[in-house]
Amino acid sequence: MALVAMFGLTSAVDAAEVPAGAWSCTSCHARSPASGTSLPVVAGRPAAEIGGIMREFKSGARPATVMGRIARGFSDAETDAIAEWFAKQAN
Repeated sequence: MALVAMFGLTSAVDAAEVPAGAWSCTSCHARSPASGTSLPVVAGRPAAEIGGIMREFKSGARPATVMGRIARGFSDAETDAIAEWFAKQAN
């Protein structure tokens, strides 16, 4: 729960509900554009969009540096779970 508070995702999130791998995304992708990071905000985007982009990174169809390696570490089911969870997060 400390991570929930630290990253400000939602106060109602139970840590058990967070899919494996989702916390690693929050270390680079901020919750709000106001954070000043150049990386896109993932929270609140449509699950199909998040999952589709992750699959493009995984296949190499989308150019990447780190994201290609990260995406290859997730199965399709894990990618879907992470995408659905982030889509439900308010930004």
